Amino acid sequence: MFEGLTERLSGVFDRLSGRGVLSEKDVDEALREVRVALLEADVALPVVKDFIAKAREEATGEAVIRSIRPADQVVKIVYDGLVEMLGGEEPVGLNIALNPPSVILMSGLQGSGKTTTSAKLALRLSKTDRKKVLMASLDTRRPAAMEQLAMLGKQVEVDTLPIVAGQSAVDIAKRAMSAAKLGGYDILILDTAGRTTLDESMMAEAAEIARISSPAETILVADSLTGQDAVRTAKAFHERLPLTGLILTRADGDGRGGAALSMRAVTGLPIKFLGAGEKVEALDVFDARRVAGRILGQGDIVALVEKAAADFDQAKSEAMARKLAKGQFDLDMLSEQLSQMQKMGGMEGLMGMLPGVQKMKGQIAEAGLNDKSISRQQAIISSMTKLERKKPDILAASRKRRIAAGSGVDVAEVNRLLKQHRQMADAFKMMSKGGGKGFAKMAAMLGGGGGDRLKNLGGGKMPEVDPAELEKQLKGLPGLGGPGGGSLPNLPGLPGLGASSFNPFKKN
Repeated sequence: MFEGLTERLSGVFDRLSGRGVLSEKDVDEALREVRVALLEADVALPVVKDFIAKAREEATGEAVIRSIRPADQVVKIVYDGLVEMLGGEEPVGLNIALNPPSVILMSGLQGSGKTTTSAKLALRLSKTDRKKVLMASLDTRRPAAMEQLAMLGKQVEVDTLPIVAGQSAVDIAKRAMSAAKLGGYDILILDTAGRTTLDESMMAEAAEIARISSPAETILVADSLTGQDAVRTAKAFHERLPLTGLILTRADGDGRGGAALSMRAVTGLPIKFLGAGEKVEALDVFDARRVAGRILGQGDIVALVEKAAADFDQAKSEAMARKLAKGQFDLDMLSEQLSQMQKMGGMEGLMGMLPGVQKMKGQIAEAGLNDKSISRQQAIISSMTKLERKKPDILAASRKRRIAAGSGVDVAEVNRLLKQHRQMADAFKMMSKGGGKGFAKMAAMLGGGGGDRLKNLGGGKMPEVDPAELEKQLKGLPGLGGPGGGSLPNLPGLPGLGASSFNPFKKN
């Protein structure tokens, strides 16, 4: 999301940073380009006008003109403006009533992903917030809508209201309220019928359901790919229903992001979550500061740490750590690492959260850094026998040809994977010498100290790392070596990786 906007704004700020002093003409020219970038990203015109007016007023002030690095001050002004446009400093959570069950009413147009989003929200509330959740489908119009929610409920291990044929949506809502109270549920999610258009009778039905259930939250689920139509839909729904928040779906498929940027400013409603994929786990809390940081190419390290923590398997990690301490690193362990990377969003997802990576898209493409390369490497390892994965040294030419045929790749690619594995195994063996002093050194280099260091990341602080030393220790990391293999791509000026550049997002 926001890919196009990020590229345009990065170009604008790169040109500004090359100038020691900014004139009023320079600022006007930069803001004009920012305006065009926002309009191309499908941000509503009134929102853009208001944004630029505020930014120009601040950017031409004395604080910027007399600043040591005025270009960075302009970046910070744009960042602050984006945060304000997106809804302010703190993310807005769900309003859960003190007296259960709290009712969450889901509304939206047909095809916006409302039923799937209901299941995603139920999974988050049950697993993360430890709430007892019941879901009920009130969609009596769309064929198999109730069955779809029941199947999703089984998938996410959340209870759903039993289906009774012939009941109206209002009657189902009454039955769901009664079942939630009797069953001791904390949350009741009501999935209303999707509208193909803003149909008057269906809107009246939704209003009646809202009156009966007195929802703590009335959420509008909107498809971000529809751009400004999503904003118009939100306004129309808000006129008939007491909406309390928004969830934008298919955010991973929208390279512009104008709907998200306009939605809060036009409707006044907070965006509470972003649907960032088809998987039931792909629902992210909307945080204006982190989204603004990603738009400006600063990545989202906090989200990266959260994903790592969510997928962290302590038992597996400790077992692998013991093997690595002895200098053991076989192809099964490499496959486990590749699987972990895929769980966290794949190479492209992880790269999108790293600061400065947007500027290096060309280098990344040339190096072959993509999810397909990881899938091919996993396929190669899967085509090996257990013995071959434990002892890759036994892989003669005939075995390599069989593995290549089994995984659908060339023998050269099998050799490349084996070379990368050999380099990593050698590195781990070297670090394991002297009672694991090499691992201690690497831990210190990466900020060591386990969980306490992750807390630092949550506060926006990254450990300082010497890129040269890191490359030396991790030479040959799979998927990062490109066709030649054996080295990390050049990552100049990444915050927290030894760079001393000014951070415009740091509060003084």
